[in-house]
Amino acid sequence: MKRFAALYTALDATTSTRDKLEALTSYFAVAAPEDAAWASYFLAGGKPRQSVPTRLLTEFACERAGLPAWLFEESYQAVGDLAETIAHILPPAQRSSELGLTQWIEQRVLLLRGLAPEELRARLFGYWDELDWSGRFLLTKLIGGGFRVGVARQLVVRALAEVAGVDHKRIAQRMVGWTDSQQKPDAARYLRLIAPEAPAEDTQQAVARHDSDLGLPYPFFLAHPLQADPETLGDPSQWLIEWKWDGIRAQLVKRGGRVWLWSRGEDLITERFPEVAALGEALPDGFVIDGEILAWEPGAVAPLPFARLQPRIARKTLTKKILADSPAALLAYDLLEAAGEDLRMTPLAGRRAQLDALAASLDSTLARDLLRVSPLVSGADWRELGALREESRARGVEGLMLKERESMYGVGRTKASGTWWKWKIEPYAVDAVLVYAQRGHGRRASLYTDFTFAVWDEADGVRTLVPFAKAYSGLTDEEMRQVDAIVRKTTIEKFGPVRSVRPTLVFEIGFEGIQASARHKSGVAVRFPRMLRWRVDKPIDEADTLAMLKGFIDDAARPTGS
Repeated sequence: MKRFAALYTALDATTSTRDKLEALTSYFAVAAPEDAAWASYFLAGGKPRQSVPTRLLTEFACERAGLPAWLFEESYQAVGDLAETIAHILPPAQRSSELGLTQWIEQRVLLLRGLAPEELRARLFGYWDELDWSGRFLLTKLIGGGFRVGVARQLVVRALAEVAGVDHKRIAQRMVGWTDSQQKPDAARYLRLIAPEAPAEDTQQAVARHDSDLGLPYPFFLAHPLQADPETLGDPSQWLIEWKWDGIRAQLVKRGGRVWLWSRGEDLITERFPEVAALGEALPDGFVIDGEILAWEPGAVAPLPFARLQPRIARKTLTKKILADSPAALLAYDLLEAAGEDLRMTPLAGRRAQLDALAASLDSTLARDLLRVSPLVSGADWRELGALREESRARGVEGLMLKERESMYGVGRTKASGTWWKWKIEPYAVDAVLVYAQRGHGRRASLYTDFTFAVWDEADGVRTLVPFAKAYSGLTDEEMRQVDAIVRKTTIEKFGPVRSVRPTLVFEIGFEGIQASARHKSGVAVRFPRMLRWRVDKPIDEADTLAMLKGFIDDAARPTGS
């Protein structure tokens, strides 16, 4: 526990990739396999469920520290992070624990959920008395549901590859599904993760040696944003060009007579999309398809907006009404495995030909409705393709995907296997007013960095600011510090961690898509909002209007005429 707590603190304290990689490598080089299993689970994105309510954590910490609630709240407001505040106020530890990370997790942390308050109090008092500052900080993060770590998964892969002496692409392949909550991290899984490569691993049969790994997908290959003029890419005929769809990236796996559906975030979503799983039943064995889950009605020529998929993601129970209102289909654009053969090193053009043949072999109307192959886009030159790209919003897509015909299917965002580019259209943008602020996380925990923005509603001759989006990215660290200072000076009210501020600041907010939404007071929902720039030149009276936002919806609904 001590070693992982020190690693967590070190990762939280730096933004240097080199320093983070060094800290990770040092930890995995000496950690026991069972501890390294849990550590890699957390670092790769596994999140423990909250086992102690925040109210009880605060109450017990105040009692143990002998502080009144008001003083704890003042301390929390100054620090900005609950775990850090608790670690600071508790009295010095009375003894030192030598238990490892696995013992702490399996014999202590996982057993806290559901205990009566008095039992929780007794256990937490005992645990706090065994840990130093970094240990208490980590423990509170683990049991309070606020565990986050500022390290990219690929950096964890690189550290494990360096320690194991195994190619990082192989480690990335083995780590697919690593954070699946249905499989407990243990020493045996970790030792398989870092084991020396074997020749058999070049085939899918290596995965099949372990029943628990049989349904795992491949690491997803990701595209780079195209910043340069596409003319620099040469002849368009050397590229396979598709629309960039707005859905859920997924792989459909059919092996051993069973079907799995995985999201790019490595969540097993088979039960969330039963119709796509049913499609898998119609496929031959030993096939893996890469594609996008879209809201798509049977027989329709175009998909529905992404918002129609959201009920499938947010609801625990899928009713008949939800399934009827939010129909789903898999839009396929790559074939990664066929008849048990790994096709990733086959050039894309060849994989695409096999995908087309597979789709053509499906003789049922239902299967054809559920498995659609992403159509290719053609143009005489880049200028003509650019004109087609301008139609993206009217088509309900985000731009174009450019994929080298001879590209292999790589791991992550790499150019080593051939390049894929995403040639997206410019985002929607409006000038909006900052109205609420909340502290950030990690190294930003002491700053107000998470903001809510509003536009003017001019209904009935009265101008009011209506919130429509939240954003926390897009500003430099220096700009964040300046905005934080203004938030503190212009605060009107406090609602728990949220501050209502006097409207004084205008920002240009960019977003990828917009839909009408009855769930939001503004009547609209935007997708992927972020701050493009701080409009220090614009007074709040000149911020944009709700009517302008709704106009974007009307524009997107107009047909292309093609």
